[in-house]
Amino acid sequence: MNDDASLLKAQPERAQNNGMWAVLAAALLLLLVLSVFLGRYPQTGFLGLNQLRDNLLAQRLVIHVRLPRLLTALLLGMVLAASGTVFQMIFANPLVEPGFLGVSQGAAFGAALAIVFFSASAAAVQGMAALFAFAGLGFSYLLARRIRVGSWLLRLVLAGIVVSALFSAGLGIVKYLADPLRQLPEITFWMLGSLASITWSKFLAVLPACLLGLGVIFSFRWRLNLLALDETTAFSLGAAPRRERLIMMIAAVLATSAMISVAGMVGWIGLITPHIARRLVGSDTRWNLPVAILLGSGFALICDDLARVLTAGEIPLGILTSLLGAATFMILMVRGSVEGARGGAAPWSVLSRLRLGTPAPGRFLPV
Repeated sequence: MNDDASLLKAQPERAQNNGMWAVLAAALLLLLVLSVFLGRYPQTGFLGLNQLRDNLLAQRLVIHVRLPRLLTALLLGMVLAASGTVFQMIFANPLVEPGFLGVSQGAAFGAALAIVFFSASAAAVQGMAALFAFAGLGFSYLLARRIRVGSWLLRLVLAGIVVSALFSAGLGIVKYLADPLRQLPEITFWMLGSLASITWSKFLAVLPACLLGLGVIFSFRWRLNLLALDETTAFSLGAAPRRERLIMMIAAVLATSAMISVAGMVGWIGLITPHIARRLVGSDTRWNLPVAILLGSGFALICDDLARVLTAGEIPLGILTSLLGAATFMILMVRGSVEGARGGAAPWSVLSRLRLGTPAPGRFLPV
C-alpha cells in the first residue's frame, strides 16, 4: 500500500517536472533563434529576414561566426551547470563550483604557459589548459590519499585548496615572465573569458569531450542522490561511493576542461544554476540536473548576447557572468532569508543541512 501511494504521489510530480523541462526547452529554443538575428551588423539590433536574404556578408557572418559561437555558448552553459551540480552533490556543499579541486587554476596555468612558451598557438592553449586541468584533479586526488586526517571528502577539499594555491602561484610566476606588451594582455584577456574567437573548428574540437562528459553525468544523474550521502550509508544502498564519485568527477572535469580551453575562465554559471534548479523542482537530481542544464545554457547565451551587443568593443564574457551571477545569487539569498523569516519553506533549509541529494521520506529512488 505504501509503495502504491508513493507511486501515485510521484506521478503528478513527474508530470509537473516534465512540463517544466518542456517550457524551459521551448524558451531556450526561442532564445537561440532570436540570438541568431541579434548583433551589430549591419546595424545594432535584430537582423531582418530581408537583409539576411539579400546581404551575402550577413549570411556568411551568421553561418561562419555567429552560429558556432552561439552553439559554443549553449554547450558552455550546459557543461558548467552539469559539472556544478555534480560537485555540489558529491561534496554536499552548495558553494562548490566546477573549478573546484584545482581544475580552473590548473587550466589557467596551462593556458598561460602555452601563451608564453608556445607563441599562443590555439592548439597549444587548448591542449595545455586541458592537460593541467586534469593535472589539478590528479594532484588533488593523490594528495588526498596521503592525508590521514578527516573524512575522504574533507581530505579532497583540503587537497583542492592546496593545489589551487600552488597553481595560482605558478600562474603569477608565468605572468611575471610574460612580455608585458604582448603576452601579458593576452593572458589577462583569456582569464576574463570570451567566445569572440570561436570558429566551427574549435567548436567541433571540444564537442566530443563535452558530449562524453555530459552523457556520463546525465545517464547516472540519479546516482548523485546516493553519492551525496555519507560513505557508509551510500555503500549500504548498493553504491561504491569512492569509485563512482571519481568517475563522476572525471566526467565533469573532462567536459569543463574542454570548455575552459576555448572559452577561458567563465565563472558563476556552475554555482547559481544548480541553486535555481533546486528551487524549481527540488533536490532530487533526476529532475534538477536537466533543469540546471537548460538554465545554464540559457544564462550563458544571454550573457554572450549582451557581450556582443552592449558595446562596440566586446565585453569579456566572464565579467558579465560574474556580474549577473553575483546579482542573481544575492537575490536568491535575500528572498530565501525573507521566506524563512515569514515561516515559509526557505530554500536554504535543505542546503544548510548539506545533504542536497537526500530523498524525502517515503519517496521512491531507483537504486
